[in-house]
Amino acid sequence: MASEPLKIGLFVGREWSWPPAFLDEVNRRTAETGVVAEYVRIGGTMINDPVDYRVIVDRISHEVPYYRLFLKHAALQGVKVVNDPFMWTADDKFFGAALAERVGIAQPRTVALPNKEYVPGIVHNESLRNLRYPIEWEGLVNAVGGFPCILKDAHGGGWKEVYVIKDMDDLWDKYNQSGLLSMILQEYIKWDDYARCMGLGQSDVRVMRYNPNARYYSPEHGFSQDLYERLYNDTLTICRTFGYDMNTCEFAIKDGVPYAIDFMNPAPDMDVNSLGRGHFEWMVVHMADMTIRLARSNEGTRDRYTWGELVKARSEKAV
Repeated sequence: MASEPLKIGLFVGREWSWPPAFLDEVNRRTAETGVVAEYVRIGGTMINDPVDYRVIVDRISHEVPYYRLFLKHAALQGVKVVNDPFMWTADDKFFGAALAERVGIAQPRTVALPNKEYVPGIVHNESLRNLRYPIEWEGLVNAVGGFPCILKDAHGGGWKEVYVIKDMDDLWDKYNQSGLLSMILQEYIKWDDYARCMGLGQSDVRVMRYNPNARYYSPEHGFSQDLYERLYNDTLTICRTFGYDMNTCEFAIKDGVPYAIDFMNPAPDMDVNSLGRGHFEWMVVHMADMTIRLARSNEGTRDRYTWGELVKARSEKAV
C-alpha cells in the first residue's frame, strides 16, 4: 500500500500570481517527490490538535493574528513553518540593525525613540519614571549624521510610515503623528545604486537591481562581480542570522558599499507584475525546491528552541 504523500500547506493574503504557480510547481513533481501542496483551511483550533502538514509557508499571519496563533501551534507539533513565527513575532528594525552590524553587515547609524503616545493606563509622571525628559532631539539627530535622516516604524513593512526628514520642524511633525508606534531615527544613505535580494532556504539568493522610487526590478542585476558576491553573501548572512528561510534584503549602495537598510521582510514581494517574469519564475521554482526538501527532511521549527527539545524528548520517551 502506497504511503500518504507529505503535505505542504500555504497561507496567503491578497496575492494571485505566485500562490497558484507555486502549488502547480510542487504538485507537478508529486510522482517523483511524494510531496503535495495545498491551501491550508482552518477554523478553530484545539490545543495539541495534530497538524498533518510537514511544512507550512506563511505569507499573511503578520496581518491575521489567528493564523499566527495556529502557526505557533503547528510548530509545537513539529511542523517546519516558513518563516519561523516566533522570530517573526519578536523582531524589530532596531534590534535587527544592531545584530546585523554585530555580524559584519554595513548599517546606517540608528537610534530608537521613545513613543509619542501610550496605551490607556499609562500615567506619564508615574509610569514613565525611567524615561528622561525632555528628549534631546538635536543630540539624537546629530548621532545619525544630521539632516536629512529617516524616521520609520520599528515594526513596519511595505514602506509604510517611512519618512525622509528634512529639518527639525519636519521631524516633530512626523513624530507627533506616530501615535502608539515605536519609531527609529536612521542615517540617510544617499545611494548611487540599489539592490533587493531574495534569500531562500538560507542557501539560495537572487540578487536584483531595484529602483525603490519607481518600484522597478531590472531584469538583469548588472553589478560587478565583487559587488554581486558581497550582496549575495551579506544576504545569506542576514537570513542565517535571523533564521529566515524566505526574506528580502534591501541594500542602498554608496561608494561601492552596500548598506542593509531594510532586511527583515519575511513575507516578501513575489508578484509577477512587480518582479517581472524572470525573477518570478526563479521564486516559483526555488520555493518549490526548498519546501519539498524541507518536507522530506526531519527538520522542524521547534528544533531551534529549548522548549522544542524538551517536547521532542518527552514524545520520544512516550513512544
